Amino acid sequence: MAKDVFTSEEKKIFLATQPELSKAQFNAIADFIQTNVGIKMPEQKLVMVQSRLLSRLKALNMSNFDDYISYVFAGGPQSDEEIALMINVITTNLTNFFREKQHFDCMTDKAIPELLELGYNTIDIWSAGCSSGEEPYTLSIVMQEYMLKNPGKVRDYSILATDISSNVLGKAMNAVYPMESVADLSMDLKKKYFLKSKDKENPLVRVKPALREKVSFQRLNFMDASYPVQSEKHIIFCRNVLIYFDKPTQEAVIRKLVSHLVTGGYLFLGHSETIFGMDLPLKTVGPTSFKKI
Repeated sequence: MAKDVFTSEEKKIFLATQPELSKAQFNAIADFIQTNVGIKMPEQKLVMVQSRLLSRLKALNMSNFDDYISYVFAGGPQSDEEIALMINVITTNLTNFFREKQHFDCMTDKAIPELLELGYNTIDIWSAGCSSGEEPYTLSIVMQEYMLKNPGKVRDYSILATDISSNVLGKAMNAVYPMESVADLSMDLKKKYFLKSKDKENPLVRVKPALREKVSFQRLNFMDASYPVQSEKHIIFCRNVLIYFDKPTQEAVIRKLVSHLVTGGYLFLGHSETIFGMDLPLKTVGPTSFKKI
């Protein structure tokens, strides 16, 4: 069966026949998203935003962005619901199993042994900006493997996975992924932690219940004044999310994250993210790996 994919030229032709998003309309949306979600939307993203919002116009039976902008910012329950849908559509989510593997190596080689020395034998982890779930399930695999290789040391663990997008949280809870998402994993890990579908036309895998039951999901907006996270965490992953924020917002978000981290706990950021120039109770222990002091 042929894939329904546009070439770049076909995409241009398609977009040329669709309602256009003006710069003023784009700026209104971009300003709203930066203020309320913290994601910067430079003007180069206009075509991307236009193409993604076309699905919302279609769903609402609208023929132009004037009507859509008026609807989104009208206020009231319908507007609030559409704002959430708009954010879901625009937010880009990119992740895969064992992405940036050095962080998981640091977790098993440094973070967990040090936390055990501090007397923590139940490890609470937070995957902040969990997207479609590959990261929290990878963390669950890492913890299961550590416990198998170091029997009796870690008593238990739990993982909180949060994201602003209710769409990707739904996918994460479902825990079903294309076969290629686990292509780089060893056969041993695949057999231990994934169930394989029998559909040869659409090969899928699902994370096994033993991993899923250790992960709880919650919608969370980094721009909120405080985060409704109940217990202190020993390890926090917040990777490739802060790149969308300006520097003051980055520092404010990290400060709120770290307020939920135990002293001696670890924070992992994305490979292109930094705390340089920020006044935070953290020391660098590896590439984009930090310890609370």
